[in-house]
Amino acid sequence: MASNNFIDYVKINCRSGRGGAGSHHFFRAKGLPNGGPDGGDGGRGGHIILEGSSQLWTLLHLQYQKHLIAKPGENGGENLRTGAQGDDIVIQVPLGTVARDAETGEKRLEITEDGQRLILTPGGRGGLGNDHFKSATNQAPTYAQPGEPGIDEWIILELKLLADVGLVGLPNAGKSTLLSVVSAARPKIADYAFTTLVPNLGVVAYRDYQSFVMADIPGIIEGAAEGKGLGTRFLRHIERNATLLFMISCDSPDIAAEYQVLLGELEQFNPELLDKKRLLAITKSDMLDEELEEEIRQTLPTDLPTVFISSLTNKNIQKLKDMIWAQLHAKE
Repeated sequence: MASNNFIDYVKINCRSGRGGAGSHHFFRAKGLPNGGPDGGDGGRGGHIILEGSSQLWTLLHLQYQKHLIAKPGENGGENLRTGAQGDDIVIQVPLGTVARDAETGEKRLEITEDGQRLILTPGGRGGLGNDHFKSATNQAPTYAQPGEPGIDEWIILELKLLADVGLVGLPNAGKSTLLSVVSAARPKIADYAFTTLVPNLGVVAYRDYQSFVMADIPGIIEGAAEGKGLGTRFLRHIERNATLLFMISCDSPDIAAEYQVLLGELEQFNPELLDKKRLLAITKSDMLDEELEEEIRQTLPTDLPTVFISSLTNKNIQKLKDMIWAQLHAKE
C-alpha cells in the first residue's frame, strides 16, 4: 500500500431516492363509465448500499466522490401498474469499514465479509394508489399517498484493518523490518523516526501451509493521545486484532518503562485494548551476548510471554511465529 494511496477516513454525502407517488386513477372504458379505482403504487426510491470487497485495501476511490445521489422511484400508473423502483447505488468498500453518522458519531453498520451488502441510507417508500383505499362505504376514493422523501445525510466511513496480530512500538523499534522478513510485504524501512506513515499488512506463512495476517502500525510515542508524533490516528487499526505484539529495541534505556508508555497510550485511546492478548518481542538482539540478554531479561515484565528476536539474523523468528500462532488459537 503506497502511502499516498492509503485512505482510511472519508466523509461523504448520501442522498437516497424519494419514493414515487401512488396513482388516483379511475378505470374508464366503453360501456363501463364507472369502473372504479385502479391507481397503482409508487416505486421505492433508490438505496445507498455498502458492499464488502476483499480486493480493496483503502477508501481512496471515495476520496473525491463526495456526493452519492440515488434515483427516485417512479409514480404509480393506471390499471394497477406499480412505478419502477429507483436504481440503487452500490459502493464497494474494504473489509473492516465502519459507517458512522457524521453529526452524532453513532455507529450505523460494519462490513466484515466479502460480498456482504448492507443498506446505508434507505430510499423512500412508494405511496399507495387509490385502489388500496376502496371499501364498501368508499367505493371511489379520489386520493392516493405521496411517496416518502429520501434521506439526505453526511456519513463518515472509517477503515479498521482486519488482522490477526498488530505490531505496537515506538518509532524505529523494528516493526517494518520484521514484517518484511516474515511476509511478502515491502514497507518503507530507513534509519529515522516515523518511516512508516500508514499501516501495512502482510500475510505470514506458517507451518503446514497455514498463515496469519500481521499489521504494522505507525510508531506511537509518549503523548500520542494528545496529538504528538502521528498521534493515535492509526490505533483504530489494532482494535480488531486478536493479539498485540509489543516490540521494543534491546538498546532502549528502560524497556519496562517503554512498555508502560505504550500501554498508557493504548489505554487513553481505548481502554478495551488492554483486554487483548499480548506478546513482547525484544528486537535487534543480534547485538547482545548471552550475558547481556540475561541481564535484560531480569528487568522485563513478568506478566506476558517474551522473546528476544533479530530480523537481521532471523534469531528466534520461528519461535516468535510459534508463540503468535499458539496465542491466536488458545482457548479462552
